[in-house]
Amino acid sequence: METKELIIQKLKDNFPNAELNFTEFRGELNVKFDKKFINPVCKFLKEDSELQFLLCEDITAVDWATRKNRFTVVYHIFSLQHNFRLVLKADVDESDCNIDTVSSIWKTSDWQERECYDMYGIKFNNHPDMRRIYLPEEFEYHPLRKDFPLMGIPGSLPLPKK
Repeated sequence: METKELIIQKLKDNFPNAELNFTEFRGELNVKFDKKFINPVCKFLKEDSELQFLLCEDITAVDWATRKNRFTVVYHIFSLQHNFRLVLKADVDESDCNIDTVSSIWKTSDWQERECYDMYGIKFNNHPDMRRIYLPEEFEYHPLRKDFPLMGIPGSLPLPKK
């Protein structure tokens, strides 16, 4: 069985209530599902002996600005065993701008989730150290949101003193 079919079949079999949506873009398999399934799906993909997605390469987000679910959190994970990259996606609404952390599954996700929080304002529930990584804690904006002005907000971030 080809790797894509194996992943699809195993996810369908193990998460029948997750309403998994499979798409393919430029040779990469994308799986979209409800954010409440993020931990069980990620844990399964890492620990399944046939799949072994041992590496979380990146976590980022997309700001759709005007959609009901404004943000989509995107996870790029990799199986060394199969030399296969998988993209996981979960929508997050601005009114409930949080999703569970996967830092207990992949240690590398710790800083990736912090970066996502800093740039988009998406909080990761139960994260061991949910604080900003680039900007000061008191900075009230999130620069990668679509409503943040391209040139920034004058005076919003004091410049260092000489």
